Amino acid sequence: MESLRLGRARRIEGEIIPPGDKSITHRAIMISSVSKGVSCIHGYLKGEDNIRTLKAFEMMGVNAEQRNCDLIIKGTELFGLNEPSDVIDAGNSGTTMRLISGILSGQNFLSVITGDESLRRRPMGRILEPLRLMGAEVFSRKGGFAPLVIKGGRLKSISYRMNVASAQVKSCILFAGLYADGITEIEEPVQSRDHTERMLSYFGVNLSRNNLKISIRGHQQPEAREIFIPGDLSSASFFIVAALLLNNSELLVKNVGVNYTRSGIIDVLKQMGGNIEIMNLRKICEEDVADLYVKASRLKGVKISGPLIPRLIDEIPVLCVAAAMAEGETEIRDATELRVKESDRINSMCSELRKMGVDVEELEDGMVIQGKGRIDSAVFDSHGDHRVAMALIIASLVAEGESEVRGTECIRTSFPSFFELLRNTIIFGNS
Repeated sequence: MESLRLGRARRIEGEIIPPGDKSITHRAIMISSVSKGVSCIHGYLKGEDNIRTLKAFEMMGVNAEQRNCDLIIKGTELFGLNEPSDVIDAGNSGTTMRLISGILSGQNFLSVITGDESLRRRPMGRILEPLRLMGAEVFSRKGGFAPLVIKGGRLKSISYRMNVASAQVKSCILFAGLYADGITEIEEPVQSRDHTERMLSYFGVNLSRNNLKISIRGHQQPEAREIFIPGDLSSASFFIVAALLLNNSELLVKNVGVNYTRSGIIDVLKQMGGNIEIMNLRKICEEDVADLYVKASRLKGVKISGPLIPRLIDEIPVLCVAAAMAEGETEIRDATELRVKESDRINSMCSELRKMGVDVEELEDGMVIQGKGRIDSAVFDSHGDHRVAMALIIASLVAEGESEVRGTECIRTSFPSFFELLRNTIIFGNS
């Protein structure tokens, strides 16, 4: 187990370009793999999760080549994938397992997909139900857990109403809908992140949205494209929070995705009093991209719930650190989804916040944090969760005294350059 010791930082300054967006990289690899022609993906994330997705498609005959910082993928078209000769291992990537299952369900072969111990504890029932309704034969362990065995074939379209807003479940159904006869309709309870819809449209697939309903007609062939991946706002959020909390900090975050379905963290931090300026807003490959200028600020507690939650679900661990350092109460509700991430993030963060001397009440669907403007140093546990680990590192930088964060190796799954960017921007001592 890797660990990191560090004390309170003086400030954060300079500029960063966050690594490529993890969610968009997954989708770029998947759609390019079943497209017609050769796609070039610029700025893709080389994290462990994305590598799992790429290896899965290489196992099915997709030709992929890395050239400098670009990934060149020769698509097989929709029905050109080959049966994998071995079990597909998704590692720790729930996105890989859930999204690829939609594509595998439309193939005329048998496939098996598994993951590490953590992923095998994460529920897959939400994708199994719609895929079975579409005619796929999908088998799992008791309770809907991986490994999954998928016998694909001809699929039929469905109209499906989701009980929980989940971009992964929605994307799985959309991918299966590409292989289905007729028009597949999906209705969300609230809008979840829409990277799949945007990228399918960019690759020439026609979709329609009517409020919370999305429709896709089957057997549309995606066409290869040149793709530019924006910086990952989830990764940038750790540095943004650090800049807000450390006195005299100024940070420029360049070329970061600010898609509305992902930018809830910016809205909440500004509501808390954070000084964040959005500059140079533009659209690249159907995604909204901007530069963010962040200055140190005094934060206050807020209430977070409802439709805002899916827009910042991955940023809640670091948002907990901001809430602990804010003045007043922060209440987080409607976030039950956090209990089925890489760890139970509600329980994990409540446990670690208490080590900081923070008064926190754990709720079934969230937590109530009593911010007091300071936190104590401690020996922290990442719980094997990359976002919890990075949030605790930011907490260590603003805590009084020296802290230790144990289990930091998991950060490589999503942000392999995290420590390098930290070294380049964090100022310690009196300098």
